[in-house]
Amino acid sequence: MLILLLLLSIFTYYVVKKSVADLTRTPTWMLWLVMMIPAFVLAFWSLSDRADEPFPIAVLLGLFIVCPVLYWFLIQWGRIPQKAGQQTQSAQQSAAEAVRAAAEKAAIPPLEKEEEATIQHCFPWSVFYLQNIEYRPQALICKGQLRSSPTVAYNTVRENIETHFGKRFLVVFQEGLNGKPFFALVPNPERQKSQSSARPEKLARPGLALGLFIATLFTTTAVGAFIAGITEESLQADPRLFWQGLPYAVSLLLILGTHEFGHYMAAQRYKMKATLPYFIPIPFFLGTFGAFIQLRSPVPNRRALFDVGIAGPLAGLVVAVPLLIWGLAHSEVVTMPESASLLNFEALDPGASIALALLSKLALGSQLGMDEAIHLHPVAVSGCLGLVVTALNLMPVGQLDGGHIVHAMYGQRNGAIIGQVCRFLVLGLTFVHSELFIWAILLFFIPAIDEPALNDVSELDDKRDLWGLIALTLLVLIVLPTPGPLKALLF
Repeated sequence: MLILLLLLSIFTYYVVKKSVADLTRTPTWMLWLVMMIPAFVLAFWSLSDRADEPFPIAVLLGLFIVCPVLYWFLIQWGRIPQKAGQQTQSAQQSAAEAVRAAAEKAAIPPLEKEEEATIQHCFPWSVFYLQNIEYRPQALICKGQLRSSPTVAYNTVRENIETHFGKRFLVVFQEGLNGKPFFALVPNPERQKSQSSARPEKLARPGLALGLFIATLFTTTAVGAFIAGITEESLQADPRLFWQGLPYAVSLLLILGTHEFGHYMAAQRYKMKATLPYFIPIPFFLGTFGAFIQLRSPVPNRRALFDVGIAGPLAGLVVAVPLLIWGLAHSEVVTMPESASLLNFEALDPGASIALALLSKLALGSQLGMDEAIHLHPVAVSGCLGLVVTALNLMPVGQLDGGHIVHAMYGQRNGAIIGQVCRFLVLGLTFVHSELFIWAILLFFIPAIDEPALNDVSELDDKRDLWGLIALTLLVLIVLPTPGPLKALLF
């Protein structure tokens, strides 16, 4: 609990400092403290003598209402004055966030009259009737009327800009607050790097990726040996027992690695620059905090955003589900204790998840009854964690995979609204799955809006919309408990 609280504290401070530190004079530590009050109260409750008693629901709801309101009040109380009209331009400025690193280094210099005339000619009236050009510190905002399909308009304008200005600008196409699309011309980070004397950034660092993988293999094998029932005394007597943790370690790393390589391969398909997958080793908990890749170039369109976002969860499930079925088939059925839950690997409640109930019945058949739990085989533990990790990544919030999916399907603003609703639904779900409480808290600190694609106006095709609905359905099947009638039918 203390370790998780420390990690949550660090994460929260980072998010608060990055998101609002430039907007208000209120000290960052004060904002951080307000947002951490619910977690501190719950942590102290769990460590007190009253830990066995249920936490008062009224107090819990009060904390999650009062603290966000106080957080907002403190931001407004110390808010730095802005120029008139600046807030109404927030949607336009967010278009530049896709290339924020480059824009911070160099503002756009004023254009010559000939250059401005050239830009006007890059917007044919038949596809996008340009009405005016507004200068911003980090972008040129080109407003007008869309007169063709978004895809045709974006491709036409981008090709014209590249023909006359080369790689000087990135062309961003986004919807404003009024629902009308506009173009933004942003300094191209690749051009800035090529003109600088600094060495080009190395994306592929196989040595670092391999080193982290080996370290994570060691830590997960150590945890896997503990899951397999190897005690510290027996391990000291026979160090070779350490390798009994390999089934857990290899299967877990295979699931996590496949998930990240799904993102990586999808990014390569769209010629987006991405790092290799990096694993995060820790000598406790699950042996790892997972793996990640970093995209180092803007997402070209919502189709690419969707494909990169959904590729990881689907690829991970392709590996996790067969491993889970095999592991369940080699697991032991035990009497259902009161402590049985979704993440109790010694007494897993198969009814805690619809997907888990279906897979458990498929693997164990008549061996598994209504009032029985499962003592998981180490490979089944990895498969179960694969399901949970997939569900957490599919949450439609901000920069999570699910956030990218709903952004691509419904647009940036509607995706943000869905993310806000999802946060409260997951918080309500913790009354059923209390082990998800920490994750429910983290969702409130993840920004609801992710960065726009370069062409953030063109919509998806019907095929991708269908796959998006399938992905969200999988999320529901994993996180929702099995309804009574279905449980009675299965068991």
